[in-house]
This record gives sequence, structure tokens and C-alpha cells, in this order.
Amino acid sequence: MREFERAIERGDDTAVATLVLEQLRKIVRNAADDDPARPRTDDPARLLFRPLEPFLVDGNFPIRPGQVRRASLSPVWQWLNRDGVPDAAREFEAALSAARDSDSAIEPAVRKLQLAAANAITKLVTPVPGQDNQRALARVGPPNVVEDLPAIGAVLMAREAFETFNGKLPGYLRMFGEPQVASTIASLNVPSLQTPLLLPFVLSLIMQRLTAPWQIIRLALKMAASDDEIRVAATPYGVAVTIALHDLSYLAACLRTDIRRGHFENVAEQLKSLHDGVRGLRTELDLRQDSTWGRQLASIRADISNSLQSEIDSVPGRVRRILRQRADKDISAVSKVDMSEVDETASLIDFVAVCRTYASELAINEVTLRTYSDLQHYVEQSTEALVQSLRGGDAKARAYRQQQVQAAIRFCEVLFGSDYASLMSRAAENAVTGERKPARAAQK
Repeated sequence: MREFERAIERGDDTAVATLVLEQLRKIVRNAADDDPARPRTDDPARLLFRPLEPFLVDGNFPIRPGQVRRASLSPVWQWLNRDGVPDAAREFEAALSAARDSDSAIEPAVRKLQLAAANAITKLVTPVPGQDNQRALARVGPPNVVEDLPAIGAVLMAREAFETFNGKLPGYLRMFGEPQVASTIASLNVPSLQTPLLLPFVLSLIMQRLTAPWQIIRLALKMAASDDEIRVAATPYGVAVTIALHDLSYLAACLRTDIRRGHFENVAEQLKSLHDGVRGLRTELDLRQDSTWGRQLASIRADISNSLQSEIDSVPGRVRRILRQRADKDISAVSKVDMSEVDETASLIDFVAVCRTYASELAINEVTLRTYSDLQHYVEQSTEALVQSLRGGDAKARAYRQQQVQAAIRFCEVLFGSDYASLMSRAAENAVTGERKPARAAQK
């Protein structure tokens, strides 16, 4: 697991490393659950870093304020055992062994170690004149780990404050209107949680309860009493806008990856979240085009547009390749339509339809409307022509044309609905039966 975590930090084949690492973690957790002699709570590092669980992220995507890399925990734990608080770590493991079956006995020992670790980390990251602080930090781990150290120490130190605040939050915030914003601000009236280092983690906790995470910017707007970005950025809560923009950028990157890999299962949900987030930031916040936030939002929209446009442009060609009318002499007895390609193309047509719903905010309005209209026109004409071709022609080509008709009907269902697809399906059946009847009469 450590080797794969290092591979992710280096950026080496992160997709494979992340996948394997997830499976290894499942194996370790299942093994711990299945072994009665070693309960899951008998993992010192897991108990120590438990307050950080809501903020941990995997993968190689840059982190934002309010996040900590999961891969950083292992090097920090090793440093604490080796140099940071070796005596406290040994004392904690001894207490853990002595109280294996009692969570109530373990908890005080956990908190004692968390405070000791937080103090050691704070001491390490605080510059001391005349000392080589960088060398001491380098003993903990690579730059990514060092970057996470202040946040790890601060969250461990403020564990009780986080638990109290978390208990005040509703389990689910379907609406984040004025009453909910006011209630959240009242719960946030804790000075220790409003520091520049900890406030992003508090906002992350709130975002995890929101149906639409981008709405976290409403806290910043409320605290600034304005929608002007300059006034919003001047408050500590301006970081909420930075967080919302980062999460939209991450979602756009996930969308781009899924499209590139041909995975369209979650595209509709991703597009809706991106559409709502972009529209929300543009309408609720007065952004200037030349500002940092304005350029970030424009970059996100351009990234989404480029990812979608290249895929949208490819769909008509794929449809034409499947439905193209071929001469009888070009069709052999073994010719067939690749049904897996038909399934992929149907998914792409549905993808274009979904894009059309959210086209205006995602800067793909023109290409989406044009492509969808072209698809409707071409599929409608091709389906009618293919149905007519079933009434005559070479008998050996009929099987191939029937497969084309089946593909066309599948596309019709996506573009025009099930009623039109059923109508064309009946027309195809009538064309085949109508051709068979004259043939039988001629044989008699």
C-alpha cells in the first residue's frame, strides 16, 4: 500500500495505482473485521487520524483548502513514532493492548495521543530563527506531506470543537436558503473554528450536507452582505468561493475522464451539477471577467465545452457509419452490424440529448442544437429508407438490412421516444411479411 501511495504522489500511472490501492484497503479492512483477535479499532494510526476522515482525498488531483491527502497520513504516522512523539505512541499502543474490548477505555488514550501529535506537529511547522527547519520537515516526507502537516495538526487539536459543530448541523440540507444560512452562521460562532487554517475544513463539513455544494458561497455572500466579489473576497469566508470553484474544476476533470473512457453512466448527473454550479456562481456572485475568480470560472466553462464538443461532433459520423445504405453487391452473407457499437452510439445520442438540456450555461449551445437537429433529420430519413429496402433487394442482404433497421429503431427510441420507435418497428415487420407473401404465391 505504501508503494502505491508513493506512486500516486509521483504521478506514475495514477489510475492503476488508485484502483489497486482501493482494493488493498478493502482487503485490509475486511481482514481486520474478520479477525476476532484483532478488532478494527486496534489500528493506532486509524484511531489517531479519525477526525481527519471527512477531509481525506485520494488520487493525484490538486487539493484545495479543507482537504488532506490520504497518502500523507502514513508518513506522518511513521514520523510521530520515530521522531515526533515516540514515547506517547508506545504508551498509546500499550493502552490499546490493555483495553482491546472497551471503547470507553480507549478514547482517553486516543485523545491524549492526538493532543501530543498536534503539539509536536505545531512545533515542527513553526519556524525557529537559527535552525534548519526545512531539513527537519524533510524527515517527515516529500513536499506534499509537508504541505498537509499544518492542517493535520490543527484538525487534531480542534477535534472537540469539530465534533460539537458537526452535532449541530442537520443531517441533510436539501435547501440552503436564508434561514439555513443564518442558522449555520450562528452555529459557527466559535473563534477556534474561524481561523484561516480551520475555516475551510468547517466549510467542507457543511458542503457534505448540501444537496448542491456550490451553495456554500451563500455563507460568504451573507458575511460580506454583498454579492460584489471584491467585498466577498475581503472576508475570511471568501475561501468558500475558492472551494466551490475548485470542486467544479474537479467535477469537470472527472467528466472529461469519463467521456474519454466511454463511461456515460454518470454523465447526466455530472452535467446537471456542473450546469447548476456554473449558473449559481454567475447569477449569485457579481464576478468580473478579468478577476482571478472570473478567469477560473471562464476556464472551467471552456474546459467543459472542449470536452463535450469533440465528443458531440463525433456522434453523427458514427450514426452514418451504421445506417449507411449499401448496395446489394457490397453486402455478403456474413456481413453484420456490430451491436456493441450500436449500444455505444445509442449512449452517445442520449449523451447529446442530455447536453442539449444544459447547453446554454456550458457554452455548447450552438454545436449541441445543430448536432441534435442533424441526428433527428438523418435518423428519420434513414429509418424510412431502410424499412423500404426490406421490401425488395437481394435475399442474402436482407439479414444485414434487418440489423440496420433494428439499430435505426434503437436510435429512434432515443431521439423521438418509444411511440415512434414502436411505429417504425411495426412498419419493418409489415415490410418483411409483405415481401414473404408474394414470394410464397409465386412458388405455388
